[in-house]
Amino acid sequence: MMDDKQKTGGADRSRININEAYELDYWSEKFGISKDKLKAAVQVVGTSAVGVEDYLKK
Repeated sequence: MMDDKQKTGGADRSRININEAYELDYWSEKFGISKDKLKAAVQVVGTSAVGVEDYLKK
């Protein structure tokens, strides 16, 4: 499902959408990793931010 850019409420920070440049920027900075490493982690564990964070801690 695509992001609705017309909605101005809080963003869904429980999922990572690697198809949106601003999300790649946000999450790669938050986790302190490259965008390529973030994409690879999402491919392995899925889009759950908690799941990606847990995977990166291992």
